[in-house]
Amino acid sequence: MTFFDLIMHNLWRKKARSLGLAFAVAIAVMAVVTLDVTSSGLEQSAAAIISVGKADFTVAQKGASSTLSSTIDREQLLRIRQTPGVAGAVGVLVETEHLSADTPVFIEIGINPGDLAPFGVNVVGGQAYSASAAHEVMLGWRAAANFGLHVGDQFHANGTSNTVVGIYSTGNSFGDAGAMFPLPAVQGYNRVPGIVTLAFVKVVPGASAAKIAARVAYDQPALTTIRTAQQFGRADQNLVYLQAAVNGSTVLAVLIGAVIVGNTMLLSLFERTREFGLLRAVGWTRRRTVSLLLVESLLLAMIGATIGVALSFAVAAGLAQLPALKGILHPNFTEGAFWRALFTALVMTLLGALYPTTRAALLSPLKALSYE
Repeated sequence: MTFFDLIMHNLWRKKARSLGLAFAVAIAVMAVVTLDVTSSGLEQSAAAIISVGKADFTVAQKGASSTLSSTIDREQLLRIRQTPGVAGAVGVLVETEHLSADTPVFIEIGINPGDLAPFGVNVVGGQAYSASAAHEVMLGWRAAANFGLHVGDQFHANGTSNTVVGIYSTGNSFGDAGAMFPLPAVQGYNRVPGIVTLAFVKVVPGASAAKIAARVAYDQPALTTIRTAQQFGRADQNLVYLQAAVNGSTVLAVLIGAVIVGNTMLLSLFERTREFGLLRAVGWTRRRTVSLLLVESLLLAMIGATIGVALSFAVAAGLAQLPALKGILHPNFTEGAFWRALFTALVMTLLGALYPTTRAALLSPLKALSYE
């Protein structure tokens, strides 16, 4: 019997225990991966908002609880525009509305018609609304297709009926599935005159966007600049807390899993004491005895990690269908999520196996053979 055959024989002989250990690893991995892909998916959805506008960087309120709760007033927006190196800054007010069960989170953007072109909006049907229009709206082409609406139809939002005067395209799926209103109208609906949510900044040709972004942040400490999805936590504390929960869950899963693995392996060691004594008596070295236990545990860890990742797909898909998260959460299974799964499985197994393998290595063949 080869070394590998012996390992498979031992695992098959104690099927219930092997499955129990693999399942313990799977539950830990599932929790960690699900939180990871959920966090990444929410971050991706949030970052999609700032990628709608054709800008070099975005400005938001620093430390806001969420992106949509960010507020920038007229004076702050004016100072951004007056910053040396800034070619232009488009202020937009972003809100969401529950339109139906199929559209629980619909993006609505308030923007002045003169800022549509700098924002990257291309009117593909009809025309843009007027600056002072109270009941006019432009729909993204995806939204128009989803609702079956055309230019001249009525679109109900913000408790009012609005005439669809145009269909637009931004080249961004997130923006094209929303709607745009005159900025004063959205400010009036929300009773926030002069307030915008985000400012999308273009720098003069040849200027360093990073340096100008740093200058804006330095001149206005209440604001923060965002150039990448990784920087989104500056303007959305919820994402920071969620990422902290992911890291905390990884540590907790590793510790709890290590205890479960350790207890299971220790029980196995007690039951197999005479077996290890016999192996030592026929010439097995301490290193080979330890290797037997470690490889058995790591093999079960890999099986558990695979099951855990599969379970996380199902759980994440279920979470995405919850009414509170539908349309917002799009699970994002990144390469990092799979590495985190592997890390969790390996570390918890190695920590859990540390004491049992050490004890197995120190067994005296004579005492082990006489163990009852």
